[in-house]
Amino acid sequence: MKLISLLLAGAAFAATAVTAQAEVRFGIMNEAYPPFFAKDASGTWNGWEIDLMNAVCAEMKEICSVVDVSWDGLIPALQTKKFDVIWSSMSITEERLKTIDFTDKYYNTPSKLIGPKDATPGATPEAVDGKTIGIQVSTVQSAYYAKHFAEKAEEQTYATLDEAFQDLSAGRIDYVFGDAIPLADFLKTDFGKDCCADMGDVAADPSVLGTGIGGGLRKEDTELKAKLNAAIAAVRASGKYDEITKAYFTFDVYGQ
Repeated sequence: MKLISLLLAGAAFAATAVTAQAEVRFGIMNEAYPPFFAKDASGTWNGWEIDLMNAVCAEMKEICSVVDVSWDGLIPALQTKKFDVIWSSMSITEERLKTIDFTDKYYNTPSKLIGPKDATPGATPEAVDGKTIGIQVSTVQSAYYAKHFAEKAEEQTYATLDEAFQDLSAGRIDYVFGDAIPLADFLKTDFGKDCCADMGDVAADPSVLGTGIGGGLRKEDTELKAKLNAAIAAVRASGKYDEITKAYFTFDVYGQ
C-alpha cells in the first residue's frame, strides 16, 4: 500500500510539474514608443509589441509580466536577471550579439530621417552635409551615424525620441534619425504635421542596422530561446500575427 501511495503521489507531482506555468518577465523601455508600446491612463502597457508578447506567452502556456527600465539600461538589467527577455524593439546586430543572444526576428523596418517641412528630401551623407542630426542614445541609428554620416554632420544625442522631436520642431536641430515606424507615427500627430516631413529612408546596412527586431536573451538561456522561437513561429503560422498587425498597421511589418 505504501508503494502504491508513493507511486500515486509521484504521478500527481509529475502532472503538476507538467501543467505548472512559469513566469517569464519581459523587459521593455520605460518610454512610450507608439504604436509598439505605451501606457494607458491606468498605467497598463498596451501596443503592438505587447499584444504580440501576450500571443507568444499564450502559445508557450506561460504567465508573463512586464518590467520597464530605461533604454540604455535594458541589456545591463537583462544580464543582472531583473527580467528574462528584452522585448523592446531591439535590433539584432553583430555588436549586441557579442554580449547577448536573440530570438528569431519578429519584425523588421527601415531607418529614416525626418526634418523641417521646407527641407529638401534626402537621406544620404551628401544630403546631411553641415546639418545636426538628433539620435536616441545606444541605438543602431547612432552606430549608423558614426559609420556613414559622422564626416558630414553633427550628432545630438537624446535619452528619448520625444526630446529629439521637441528640438526638431523648435529648430534646434535639422533632422531626427530613427526607426521608420515611430518617426512616421510622429508625423501623423498634429504636432508633427505642423513642423516636419519625411526626408526618406537611409541606405540599408545590416552590419550596423541589424537583421531585424528580436527578443534579447542571456546567452545561457537556450531553453527559453527555443520556446520563444517556436512560439513566434506558431503565432505567425496561425494567422494571429497578421490579426494583431492589422489592428495597428496597413502594411506588413515583418519585412524581408
